[in-house]
Amino acid sequence: MAMHSNWNPWHGCIKCSEGCQNCYVYYLDRMRGRSGADIYKTKTGFRYPLSKDRTGRYKIQSGEMISVCMTSDFFLQEADEWRKEAWEIMRRRSDVIFLLLTKRPERIHECLPPGWGNGWDNLFLNVTCENQDRADERIPLLLKLPFKHKGLHCAPLLGPLRIGKYLDSGQIEQVACGGENYGGSRPCDFEWVQDLQNECASRNITFCFMETGTVFIKDGREYRIRSKQQQNLQAYKSGMTFQGRPMRFELKDSFGRLIPEEDLYVPRYAKKCEECSFRILCNGCSNCGGCEGYADV
Repeated sequence: MAMHSNWNPWHGCIKCSEGCQNCYVYYLDRMRGRSGADIYKTKTGFRYPLSKDRTGRYKIQSGEMISVCMTSDFFLQEADEWRKEAWEIMRRRSDVIFLLLTKRPERIHECLPPGWGNGWDNLFLNVTCENQDRADERIPLLLKLPFKHKGLHCAPLLGPLRIGKYLDSGQIEQVACGGENYGGSRPCDFEWVQDLQNECASRNITFCFMETGTVFIKDGREYRIRSKQQQNLQAYKSGMTFQGRPMRFELKDSFGRLIPEEDLYVPRYAKKCEECSFRILCNGCSNCGGCEGYADV
């Protein structure tokens, strides 16, 4: 993964649906002797997108995509007091793409900043739909929201999904899916992945199969894949990832001027990235070593 992949202005979350049952944040916090339900504003990371290097340049370059609140939920009620400042940071960095992932689309309207209008060009809103019930609950809400870029995150994928009628809206630009990890992992069936991929590819919508999860079903046979490296590799080898219509973000500098495409960050990848299932979603490789030697869990 790239050095600048994530921004976590707050940490901790409250479980709210089936996909939360074996939450990785709760699992990892428990390993550290903490509770994933403890919610707090991060001290060193809150203003991370505004961090600069010794030359005075932003560490996060124009055109990079940053995932927000990967250890929480951006629209968590307990974070209401901090969100205004986070919106302001994203407004200031109108040259950076911010990916928001949420299980709480019903709260978004009341959480939008003043002057939102039809949305900002540098925001990419994704909702989680781990099963058909959550898809039918959350995707209609997503389609009604004033965001210019929208996607779906079907992870952990807990059952078969039919989302074609939502994809036909023309609003969904990307769909990602993957199996479950850590304690109590529930199975992910390859047939569910294939069905999702078919629905996306037939509409030229980008699809990414991120990882198999620990318990993977293929052709009726159950596989236990504990290494995340192997989960990633098997997802890549499945050939399910599909590059559809490219997304076009109109990124602007601090003066509100459109930044030419040739001046934007271009992801760079190492040889090891050639067989990585996350590549289609990745911000590029910084050779930090973070993707090597995943511990078995």
